[in-house]
Amino acid sequence: MEIKYDNNGLVPAIIQDATTKNVLMLGYMNEEAYKKTIETKKVTFFSRSKQRLWTKGEESGNFLNLVELKNDCDNDSLLIQVNPAGPTCHKGTGNCWGEDNTPNYGFFSTLEAIIAERVANKDTAKSYVASLFSKGINKVAQKVGEEAVETVIEAMDNNDELFLYESADLLFHYLMLLQAKGFTLRDIEAELKGRHK
Repeated sequence: MEIKYDNNGLVPAIIQDATTKNVLMLGYMNEEAYKKTIETKKVTFFSRSKQRLWTKGEESGNFLNLVELKNDCDNDSLLIQVNPAGPTCHKGTGNCWGEDNTPNYGFFSTLEAIIAERVANKDTAKSYVASLFSKGINKVAQKVGEEAVETVIEAMDNNDELFLYESADLLFHYLMLLQAKGFTLRDIEAELKGRHK
């Protein structure tokens, strides 16, 4: 792999969780750190403050286990995907920006958070979610059934716009049912991963 090191013999290395795709930290590698990372499969950096090689986890045990390493289009920065063995930051957080390293499903994660917030607020007069939850899990489950039937009906028709509309309704209500049962998309992901061969 061609790597263009800077005038100090270093290249920035962006560390990304191979599963969650979250950026965990930024470090720097020299050629020796790069070679050691490839050889040991444990991400090793060149510490600019200590002026020596430093394998992440050498003291804490929170290693960054190498999954994949690639350079960018100009060959002057690295993207390193890892399986972290514990928190990445020395302060105990999942990344060096003080955040947990949890999966994010884009807008679906936002929607899960909105549902949780509306359920917690219990404002049944202003919130459809709170109103449906107040009627109990049977009503939430019934609504998922209704939306599933409507989605199937639209799937057999030729109106893609209505099919997508009903599909969105189904997914929204299914997210509500998951929460009513105490689960999230992460639990469904874990179940599917367990089935994957």
